[in-house]
Parts: sequence; structure tokens; C-alpha cells
Amino acid sequence: MPASSDAPSTTPATRDADARSRRVVAKALADNALVALWVGTSAIVILFNKYILTAYGFPFPVALTMTHMLFCSVVAFVIVRALKLVPASEGVTREVYATKITPIAALFAVSLWASNTAYVYLSVAFIQMLKALSPVVVYAIGCSIGVERYSHERLANMAVVTLGVMIASYGELNFNFFGFAVQLVAVLAESCRIIAVQLVLGKANLKLNSITTLYYVSPACFVFLIVPFAMLELPRLAYGLEVTHSVRYSAGIMLANAMCAFALNAVIYLLIGRTSALTLNVAGVVKDMFLIGISSVIFEAPISATQLVGSLIAFGGVCYYNYRKLNDAFAAAAAAPTQGEVGPKRDSQA
Repeated sequence: MPASSDAPSTTPATRDADARSRRVVAKALADNALVALWVGTSAIVILFNKYILTAYGFPFPVALTMTHMLFCSVVAFVIVRALKLVPASEGVTREVYATKITPIAALFAVSLWASNTAYVYLSVAFIQMLKALSPVVVYAIGCSIGVERYSHERLANMAVVTLGVMIASYGELNFNFFGFAVQLVAVLAESCRIIAVQLVLGKANLKLNSITTLYYVSPACFVFLIVPFAMLELPRLAYGLEVTHSVRYSAGIMLANAMCAFALNAVIYLLIGRTSALTLNVAGVVKDMFLIGISSVIFEAPISATQLVGSLIAFGGVCYYNYRKLNDAFAAAAAAPTQGEVGPKRDSQA
């Protein structure tokens, strides 16, 4: 009897549960580190772009975006084709590229073009406030395509976020309607792109990682940007360089900016591939609040009391939205092991 009391009390089920817990913790730590890296690189790129487009003297957002995409294309090509450090996806046929990759590239081009254009007309702080509308747009699109379930509570939550953004817009001291409209287009395009990337990486079985995604998306994105660049910016850029000499351009600064953009794009695709669009929304709240404060100091952009109240209402609504979504995710995760244990043991281990 004493010997039996000293015997190990663990069972195979207990050991399996402990192993699952350790895997969950390890994944959570890796995801949190990746989120922190995304917040940092995103802040650097946003402030760097704002500096180049306004203070530095290069007010050409399409040209700046094309520089980013060209650099990403070249680096990804060298990694995938020249050095062969990352294998290309065998599942990307011409049909798959045309039907799945190209639409993502088009949305990416519109998102980057519109977002960088908004920095010419609006403050970084106000743009981050407008980005609080992203969960609203993601939810609306998700309901329309059947990946989100409609509820009156969620609709009321989205209404609070929208109200906060409206108040913040009303309190903007340097409001510019064109910049406001362009940023709304950027929010819409970016929300569509995030959902599209998640669906492609998660359900199309293409096995794309962050580098191969850039390898396929960046060249198409660069091509899409050629048309607006030729129509809107090329004549102005040529005139500024050749006649007035009012355009500043430094290869070193542009290269450093492109390197930061490459790092950000790689982290974004890696983050979406490992987690979900919801993770970007959760981390985006922290990033946006951080950027609102630091940008108002760096670029001396005043924030009115009305604007501050509106942004707090909007971000409060976003936090509540993310809180409910996380609760749903935790409930689904808690139910999954129970469902997986039904049936023979060999099936649960497969």
C-alpha cells in the first residue's frame, strides 16, 4: 500500500494536457514578441514616411511607395531565386496568381498609396484616430462575406467606435477633407487586404511565408502603382528636379526607408500567417495610442480636447470589440480539446 501511494499520479491524459499547455505558452510568447516587433517597425515606418513626405521635402507618396515595392521585390527575388534560402511555393500557378495574389497586390497598392498620401495632408495623430475605424470595416466586410456573425450588440459597439471617430474628426484643428477621404479609402483597402491575406494563407493551402508572399505580391503591387505615378507625380517630380530644384532626394535616406518598409511588410505577413486579422486590431490599438502621443511631440501637431475625447471613445469601443472577440476565441479554444478527445486515442494524436 505505501508503495502504491508513492507511485506517479500523472496519467497520459495529464501529460498530454501539460504538453498542450506548454505549446500554447510558447506560441503565445512568440506571438507577443512578433506583435511587439510589428508595433515598433510600424511606428518607425510611419514616422519615417511622414518625415520624408513633409519635413524632408519629397511630397510624392506614390513614388515613395513604388520605392518600397521595388526594394521588397529585389530583396525577395534574391532570397528566393538567387540565394535559394527560401523555396518558392509550388502551388502558385498562373491561375492562382491571377485570382488570389493579384487582388491582394491591388488592395495593397491602394492601401499604401492612399495611406502615404494622407500623411501629406493630415497629422499622424489624426490618421491614427481614423484608423480606429478598421475594426468597423473588418466587421462589416466579415458579415457581408459570411465570416462574421451579426449581432445587435456588435452593431452597437461599432456605432460607438464610429461616433468617437466623428467627434475626433470634428475636433481636428487642421482638418483637410481630401486627406480625410483618402485615409478612409486606405482604411477600407487595408481591411480588405488583411482579410484577403488571412483567407489566402489560411485556406488556400499555398504554404506562403512572409518572404514568398512579398516575392509574389510586391512586383504586382509595383506594376499597379505605375499608372498613378505616371499620371499624377512623374510630371511634377521631373519639373521639380529639373527646373525649380525644390525636390530633395537622397539615395541613402530612401534606401534606409525602403529597408524599414521591407522589415515591416515581412513582419505583417508573418504575423497574419501565424495569428489572425484580429491580432492586428488588438495590437493596433496600442500602436495607435503610442503614435498619437509621440507624433504630436515630434511634429508639434496640437491635439484638441474634443479630438482627445473622441479618440478615447473610439479606442474604448475598439478595446471592447477586441475583448469580446478574444473571449469568443478563448471559448472556442477551450472547446476544441474536448472535441478532439472524442473517439479513439490514435485519432486525437493524429
